[in-house]
Amino acid sequence: MLTSKQRSYLRSEASKLEPAFQVGKGGVSAEQAEGIEKYLAAHELVKIKILDNSLCTADEAAAELAKMTGAEVVTVIGSKAVLYKRNPEKPVYSQNL
Repeated sequence: MLTSKQRSYLRSEASKLEPAFQVGKGGVSAEQAEGIEKYLAAHELVKIKILDNSLCTADEAAAELAKMTGAEVVTVIGSKAVLYKRNPEKPVYSQNL
């Protein structure tokens, strides 16, 4: 569970990122979650864009992806969501948390 200070720090780090994944009209898939999980293992933080034609809202997509990947939702703003999952072997942001 992230504290508000940790969430704030991760939100500021995520503002520098471009979306690495998109959720389209097909919604959230297992293959997509697997790709995001691999990305999180390397980078710890991922920004995801939920397209307008998606059948789910940004909040729903973020919650579903977080559940499928074991990550935590940092923030959802508009059509973008940010997820965080700590990598115990090679921490990227964890030293500041």
